Amino acid sequence: MEMETVKLSAIVMRWYPDMIPFLKQDELNSVIVLRDGLSILEPADAMDIIHYSICEHQNSAYLH
Repeated sequence: MEMETVKLSAIVMRWYPDMIPFLKQDELNSVIVLRDGLSILEPADAMDIIHYSICEHQNSAYLH
């Protein structure tokens, strides 16, 4: 299987659509590269990707 590039929104919509209102637009627009493609991604792996993406966006936040 070939690598596939998708937006995080595609992953969220497929496995956890109820999470959409809780994610920021820049998180949903994150580009994710899947080594083996979207078709074989498991729900637990999808949740790991979502969690990692949220954490990555929080790393760039500044505290005042």
